[in-house]
Amino acid sequence: MDVDDKLQDMNLSGFFHDIEDLRRRIYPQIGERDFVHLKRFEWYGRLASLFGYLTCWIVINPFSAFGISYGQCTRWIVAHHVTHGGYDKVPNIPQRYTSKYFAQGWRRFIDWFDWILPEAWSYEHNTLHHYHTGEAKDPDVAERNTKYLQELPLPRLVKYLLLFLVATSWKITYYAPNTMSVLDPESGKRLRSPNTLYLTFGNIFDFSRPQVRRLWMLCYLPYGIVHFIIIPLLFFPLGKAAVITVFANKVLAECLTNLHSFITIVPNHTADDIYRFDYHYDNRQEFYLHQVLGSTNYQCGSELVDYLSLWLNYQIEHHIFPDLPMLKYREIQPEVKSICDRNNIPYVQENVFRRLKKMADVCVGKTKMMELQWFPQKQSEGVANVPLR
Repeated sequence: MDVDDKLQDMNLSGFFHDIEDLRRRIYPQIGERDFVHLKRFEWYGRLASLFGYLTCWIVINPFSAFGISYGQCTRWIVAHHVTHGGYDKVPNIPQRYTSKYFAQGWRRFIDWFDWILPEAWSYEHNTLHHYHTGEAKDPDVAERNTKYLQELPLPRLVKYLLLFLVATSWKITYYAPNTMSVLDPESGKRLRSPNTLYLTFGNIFDFSRPQVRRLWMLCYLPYGIVHFIIIPLLFFPLGKAAVITVFANKVLAECLTNLHSFITIVPNHTADDIYRFDYHYDNRQEFYLHQVLGSTNYQCGSELVDYLSLWLNYQIEHHIFPDLPMLKYREIQPEVKSICDRNNIPYVQENVFRRLKKMADVCVGKTKMMELQWFPQKQSEGVANVPLR
């Protein structure tokens, strides 16, 4: 479609000026309170990990696995907001909580040791995804990335089951190779989109490719050796049975952390009521609008719900202002929603499991996302080409 009828009544000028006013007010409010909240969130994850590892040798069970899983999820989300620069503006912030130093070099093994290489994630997610949301250059458009699944000559139920299997391993089969694809395999420098050959599950065993060798050396082997060999062997003094039990709980935890992160991340930008864009925005006003039309929120507002949602339930606010601390998204969410409502901007918010179903329907080919091929030029007249960052 060109422009959906429901978008014709948008007050873009009012929307832009309201969001800019919010921007001017919220950034000066970043302070010590945000850092205290980050530390509390970080400790939730540490306590979950501690519980998981203290009990994982006793018997194979979902509780220990969930503790380990949640600790891993927490480290990813801390990394997500810190690498975005969400805490760079906090006065006297410790250096390691700034985007310049977090998880860099040897600190990767302390701050965020996962299947994903931090510098690859930073470019793939923070730049390509956030500043090309729903566009051709966005590497995380699930509808495009699941085209093969949509076209498989299989019953739809089987496709849903295949999608579930992907969800339990997606950091390994999707995110690690996808993020490594955007870095030059020789220099490690960022690649521009025309030169990017994306790695997929179909070619991650082709060791003739330098990208594949780098993926295994920097992502798969370090994480796999530490988490599935070294950590279980640390429990050897408790007996061989303890080693096997720890290994089994680690595998279960890996499935859970993949599934949990998949549920909270992928539905954020994929459904039949969310837009993709066949063009790139021209100014900050259009950028703001893209982030609202191309994103969805989940239920939010309480510490428990926000923590279980990994603070990804404020996706609209996060995409409008990617470099805010987590706590600020809760504070501004009611105002952003009010701004959208009074300016007739579609603001999508729904229970995470309903969003999951809508995402899955798109991925198996039952439904399709909406598309905008162009933006009404008259709506953008008079808006300055203000730099985004």
